[in-house]
Amino acid sequence: MRPRKNNRHLPPCVYEKHGAFWYVKKGKWTRLGNDLHAALVEYARLSAAQGSGMPALIDRAWPEITRDLKPSTVKQYRYAADELKRVLVEFEPGQVTPRVVAEIRQHYAATPNMANRIISFLRNVMHYAVENQIIEANPCVGVRRLKEKRRDRYLTDAEYRAIRAAGSDNLRPIIDICYLTGQRINDILGIRLADITDEGIRFTQQKTGARLLIEMTDDLRAAINEAKALRRSVRGLTLFCTMRGGRRYSYATVRDMWHTACQRAGVDDAHLHDLRAKAITDAKNQGLDPQALSGHTTEAMTNRYIRARDTVRAKPPSIRQLSN
Repeated sequence: MRPRKNNRHLPPCVYEKHGAFWYVKKGKWTRLGNDLHAALVEYARLSAAQGSGMPALIDRAWPEITRDLKPSTVKQYRYAADELKRVLVEFEPGQVTPRVVAEIRQHYAATPNMANRIISFLRNVMHYAVENQIIEANPCVGVRRLKEKRRDRYLTDAEYRAIRAAGSDNLRPIIDICYLTGQRINDILGIRLADITDEGIRFTQQKTGARLLIEMTDDLRAAINEAKALRRSVRGLTLFCTMRGGRRYSYATVRDMWHTACQRAGVDDAHLHDLRAKAITDAKNQGLDPQALSGHTTEAMTNRYIRARDTVRAKPPSIRQLSN
């Protein structure tokens, strides 16, 4: 991934002399260090400080790229930005070619979802560079996405009961409300007490912005009452909150509780997000409206979501006619 013809182990403007590495710019020699790794780290710091190089470009483009994005997408892009600043530490924007982009994609091919996020973020960075006349063309154009494997895990009723039974008092109502509403975990943790009425629970989905009302049922009311019965701070505004300070539960906290319950129950490869998949799939099998429950904008999107987890049932032919 280094475009130099000679000394390919060194980034641009870096030379090895008298047992040390030096950064040479406009006739000025700046000592980076004796060790190559330490020299590269110092080189990245100098490049960013001088406002040049890919790390600096990524930092400049960051506010523009993330301005209107959802928090979950910003989190993914933060990881992508850190990875690219590390991988492209010795590159100037004009040295990032389609071949370099393809090599980055291949480097992360073992995790195709993350590889696509990294290339997507890099495409936005280079688009910013084109708009600001830093480079002539976006090198990410024409580099195809990797095929992402769709998760097809379906949580059975027995597994659901086992995990719920093994869960803590704080986790059980979260599991039930995740399933009964079919919403994403971050939307569940964001339920405010003011969102709960006799009609049901009102949601504004964090990911899509969709607004929906999940109608109140006896099961949902029982789960809400169980959550309200937990010890909580009087200052808490959300249904699920910490005892101290009344802050909403973090995703990491609930994820750890879920993993502990799964281990105790002996259920492998179960994610918190599988509760949403189970809810939407079960709603369809029970003759309900899975698209309304999921908040998807199209029926096709809901059908693809269900098809990956649903089981096709087929009735076998009779063998009696063969014995006549």
